[in-house]
Amino acid sequence: MENQRLVLFAALGVLLLLLWSAWQRDYHQPPQATQPAVTEQQAAPAPGAGVAPTGESGVPATGEAPVATDQLVRVQTDVLDVTISLLGGDIRSVRLLDYTVAADDPTPYAVLDVRPDLVYVAQTGLLAKDAPAPGPQALFQADASSYSLADDQDQLTVTLRWTADDGIEVEKRYVFHRNRYLIDLQQQVTNHSEQPWQGWQFVQLRRTAPAKSGGLLFAAQSYTGGVLHSPEQRYQKISFGDIADKPLQRDIQNGWLAMLQHYFVAAWVPPREATFRYYTHADSGQYVLGASSPWQTAQAGGGQAQFSAQLYVGPKDQDRLAAVAPDLELTVDYGKLTIISKPLFWLLKTIHSFVGNWGRSIVLLTLLIKVVFYKLSETSYRSMARMRTMQPKMQALKERYGDDRQKLNQELMELYKREKINPLGGCLPILIQIPVFIALYWVLLESVELRQAEWILWYTDLSVRDPYYVLPILMGVSMLIQQRLNPSPLDPIQQRVMMAMPIVFTVFFLFFPAGLVLYWVTNNVLSIAQQWLITRRIESGAKKS
Repeated sequence: MENQRLVLFAALGVLLLLLWSAWQRDYHQPPQATQPAVTEQQAAPAPGAGVAPTGESGVPATGEAPVATDQLVRVQTDVLDVTISLLGGDIRSVRLLDYTVAADDPTPYAVLDVRPDLVYVAQTGLLAKDAPAPGPQALFQADASSYSLADDQDQLTVTLRWTADDGIEVEKRYVFHRNRYLIDLQQQVTNHSEQPWQGWQFVQLRRTAPAKSGGLLFAAQSYTGGVLHSPEQRYQKISFGDIADKPLQRDIQNGWLAMLQHYFVAAWVPPREATFRYYTHADSGQYVLGASSPWQTAQAGGGQAQFSAQLYVGPKDQDRLAAVAPDLELTVDYGKLTIISKPLFWLLKTIHSFVGNWGRSIVLLTLLIKVVFYKLSETSYRSMARMRTMQPKMQALKERYGDDRQKLNQELMELYKREKINPLGGCLPILIQIPVFIALYWVLLESVELRQAEWILWYTDLSVRDPYYVLPILMGVSMLIQQRLNPSPLDPIQQRVMMAMPIVFTVFFLFFPAGLVLYWVTNNVLSIAQQWLITRRIESGAKKS
C-alpha cells in the first residue's frame, strides 16, 4: 500500500536525518595527540604559529610554563568571574555567574578554563621586529591581585604593565562592563628608546578538543569547534580536524573568529576596517584559532602605538551577539534550515514574553504551527479516513488477488480511481511539514534560553532528557493511537513494521531533550483530536450512504 509506505519512509527519513546529524556532531571528532594531563599549575602552551601581516612567522615556539597561584589576577563583575594570568596576560578562566553547571549544581559554568580534562584559554600578545615585546612568555605586573565591579560602577579597567630594559613600556588593559559578556582589550606601546619600535598584536583562542561523548548515538549534540567570519563567507566552520590537517592563513577585513560549544561561545572581534591575518594550527593535542594585526610603529623618544580587540565569552544570546559584531548571532547554529528556525525562535521567544514559562511557550507554539498547517493536515487526514472506509473492499481484493501482486496493484488503483481517492494525499502534507519539525528540533536544541528552563513538576531543565521518561512514553502511546486511526497496511510485513514504530521512537526519544519531546507529544495529541473528528465525520457519511 503506497500510502503507508510513504508514511513509513517519511518517518524513517526524519529519524535517520536526526541520527546522522547527531553522529556528525557527537562522534566525528579528530583523533587527539597523546598529551600529559594538565593541572592548574600548568599553563597551556604559548602561541607557536602566529602570523605577521607580511607573511613572516613571528611567534616564537615555546614550551609549557608553570602558572603559580601568585601570578593570577581575579576579576569579578555582576556577570563574570575571570582569572587573568600575569604570564602572558592571558585570560585563563571565565565563569558565568548567571549560568550554573546544572539545575542541581550552583557552581558557575566555566566557558574558558584550565583543568585536567580541558585547556581552553584566550591569549593575546605583541611581537616586534628586532625589538623587545611582551609575547607569550612575558611576565606582567598588576596593581592588585583581585578586582571587583562596585555597585556604582558601570565599567572596570584592569591594567597589566610590562617594561623592557631599553625603554619599551607596554600597558595591557582589559575593560569589563556591567551586564555584558564583552571584554575590551587595549594594548599601548610607549617607546622611550632611541630606535623606532615596529610590531603587531595577536589574539587567539587555544583549546583541546572535547572528550568523545559517552552518550548513545541518538543523543544529539550541537557543533563544537571553530568558526571564521568574513564578508565573503559569513559562517565558515573550521573543525578540529581541519585545524590539524589544513593550517589556515587568510587576510580578512571586518571578520571575527570563534570557538563554539553547546549554548556558549568565545569570540575575538578585531577592529572594523583593519585587515587582520587569520590563522590556525595544532600542536600537542591543542588547537589554535587566531588573528594578527597590521604592523604599527611607535617612534623613538616617547612615540606610541595602540592595539585593540574585543573578546566575547558568554551564552549564545542572539540579541547580545548581534550587538557585538555583524553575523555573530549565527554562532547559534540552526544548520541548513536557519531560514525557518530563526522565525520559529522569534515566535517562541515572543510567546514566552507573555506567558513567562518555556514549557507553556512550546505548547502554544505547537498549537500555532498546527493552526498554520491545519488545511494541509485536514487534507491528509481526510485522505486517510477515506482510505480507512475502503479497508473492507481493499481486503477483499487482497484475498482475491493475493498471489498476483501486479494484478492486485492494478485493482487497487482502479478502486482509488472509482472512489476518487488519492493514495498520496495522506503523505504529501506530512512531507511538507518535515522541514518545520527539523527546524524546530534545532531551535529547541540550540537555544540557550531553554537551558535549565522549568516547566512543571520535575521538569526543571527542558534541555535535558525527562528523568522519569514520562513524556517519551506518552509520545509512544500517542503514536500508537494515531496508528489506530490510520488505515492498516495490507502487507503483513508492513503491519509489523508500523506496529514497531511507536516502540522504536519511544526508545530513541528517551534520550532527547524534554522540550523537544514535549513538542512531539503536544503535536501528536492535537493531531489525534483533529484526525478523530475528521475520521468520525467521513465514516458517519459513508454509513449513511
